[in-house]
Amino acid sequence: MSGPLKLRANDADDLGVVSACLQDAIVPMAEIQFLPEEKRFVFVANRFRWENCRESADMPVVDPPVEPVADVAFAAGCATYERVNCGVCFEGVEHVRRRGIDLRDRGRVLELLALRFEEGAVVLAFSGEAAIRLEGARIWCHLSDIGEPWQTQWRPRHPAGDTL
Repeated sequence: MSGPLKLRANDADDLGVVSACLQDAIVPMAEIQFLPEEKRFVFVANRFRWENCRESADMPVVDPPVEPVADVAFAAGCATYERVNCGVCFEGVEHVRRRGIDLRDRGRVLELLALRFEEGAVVLAFSGEAAIRLEGARIWCHLSDIGEPWQTQWRPRHPAGDTL
């Protein structure tokens, strides 16, 4: 097991590391905020601690979409299955666009699949083909775990239909 994560992403390679750490994070809509006057986009996520596992997102896809820890923890090389709250901040954001997301649905919970760098933007890809596009000339990101991790019996898995 490792301690709390604190990461900063200044380029596409860095963002790939942050994306891997945030894969399968659960993001409540009520915890997402764009602060246009500060050019900041922030959210709090409940992230799966992939760093506890030898293997990660490259594991084969199986149904059901989650598996209980008692059946696969040892085989997956995970010390334990854990989640932790994580604060994520994107700086330099000038515009935010969304697809498949109703900002008024504050009770909705999104599952983050990946972060992608695109020319002049960072795209947050969620399950169900939902996405948030952060636009700006120079966007950088930092994240920090908040509080203590807790054990969970579920390891995230993706049905064949989920794409990045």
